[in-house]
Amino acid sequence: MNKKTEIQSAVFQRLINHLQKESDVQNIDMMILAGFCRNCLSRWYQEESEKMGVEIDSGDAKEIVYGMPHSEWKERYQKPATQEQLDLMNARKDK
Repeated sequence: MNKKTEIQSAVFQRLINHLQKESDVQNIDMMILAGFCRNCLSRWYQEESEKMGVEIDSGDAKEIVYGMPHSEWKERYQKPATQEQLDLMNARKDK
């Protein structure tokens, strides 16, 4: 692995650690503000793994990103979306 790849890997791990600690940040808010969320990261992880010949299912990819099973994270931390959040999300999709 070259230095650039090592740095990118370390930055990715810091991002994952940060998102695991900031469990009060809701995925829908991330989608509204940044256009991606934890689920996107786990999907990208799975897709890139498969490109490299490593099979990983979506549940395992989500556990890497969330730091626990996705169902457990949702039960502990996910809040129901407000109508305002849903409206903002739909407006973003229409861009």
